[in-house]
Amino acid sequence: MFFRLDFFTFFLVISALTSVAFGAPLNDIPSSVLAEPVNNTHILEARAPAQFTHPGVLIDLHQLETIRTNVKAGREPWSKSFSALRTSKFAKLGRKPSPWKDVYCGFYDKPSYGCSDERRDALSAYAAALAWYTTNNKVYAQQAIRYMNAWAGTLRTHGGPNNGIQTGWAGASWARAAEIIRYTHAGWASKDIKAFEKMLRTIYLPVVIKGSKNNGNWELVMMEAAQGISVFLNDHASYDEAMNKFLHRVPAYIYLRSDGPYPKVAPPNNLPTRALVEEYWHGQSNFWEDGLAQETCRDFSHLGSGLSSIAHVSETSHIQGHDLYQGDVGYRLRHALEFHTRYQTGASNLPAWLCGGKVKKGLGPVTEVGFNALAVRLRHDMPHTKVWTKENRPAYTNWLDAGFETLSHAKGPL
Repeated sequence: MFFRLDFFTFFLVISALTSVAFGAPLNDIPSSVLAEPVNNTHILEARAPAQFTHPGVLIDLHQLETIRTNVKAGREPWSKSFSALRTSKFAKLGRKPSPWKDVYCGFYDKPSYGCSDERRDALSAYAAALAWYTTNNKVYAQQAIRYMNAWAGTLRTHGGPNNGIQTGWAGASWARAAEIIRYTHAGWASKDIKAFEKMLRTIYLPVVIKGSKNNGNWELVMMEAAQGISVFLNDHASYDEAMNKFLHRVPAYIYLRSDGPYPKVAPPNNLPTRALVEEYWHGQSNFWEDGLAQETCRDFSHLGSGLSSIAHVSETSHIQGHDLYQGDVGYRLRHALEFHTRYQTGASNLPAWLCGGKVKKGLGPVTEVGFNALAVRLRHDMPHTKVWTKENRPAYTNWLDAGFETLSHAKGPL
């Protein structure tokens, strides 16, 4: 294919490339040369289904049955993973909920008023819900219900500089737990379900559905929570709004060389200059490999949270009838997982062009969901992700919103 460029466009492109090569400032270059906004997501739409599948947030009934069957038979890796869950503090029977009326969270939990208690209780409700279905022991179901009822009957406000992401972390876990308990005949009273619905609808959803201009992992987990809450509430409009924001954010979070010389920009962000692009990408100035992410040069811990949320949203979408793994989202996630596990595992030396030759590792147990969808179900070759996933088995939790994902999503031994 041949292209014809007018002189002005040719001049801009050559000027940009020359300036990049010789380190000259590019503060005056138009955004059309620097980075395209993400404005063509209509080809990737993942609209709400006519009728939601329940349970259908991250895990469905078939997966729950698979867990129960494999644990009962003592098969690995499910047996060891369930033992890790059952003996963890999250599934400890008799532990009392710690609800707060007003949760206020500063950056890095400074200050922290109810922040860790909220995250821990939400993850505990999910752990207890998994334990309930795996064992068919209603003591676990009652434990999950206690957590959810306690918070629904107490919480009134969320606030603080970290409010958006805190609400996302807790909201994502609450939605998973609530879906399992509500739709598996666990004995959750109708009035209590309505109270929990009200909490999610009035306290959580208005915060997370707004999205964020901060680092990409914020908006990704907020959309994860918004999607899950929308499924639980059977709220089609909020589901569509969350997916629209998500489908704009993913291409702006994970770079592909086909995007051009600079990454795409999500609508909330305004990055019209090279300096702003590099600042938002934590000093990264060269975009030369598929899978590089907006938080690669920040640290792999925050980056891992972002990739985890992309996999979680894709998994819920798949349950609800739209397989994002087979489109642009899955392609970007696959390359990002391989790109970062390659360096996390030490399989490759870090090149000087990437993050100045230094990265902060710490990816965490966040690859199980994406790996099993992309490498096992869809049969893509992902050797570095396989090594890291196996090393982290049985996956425990990142203490935020990912937990026990070898149990829930492993397809077999590695």
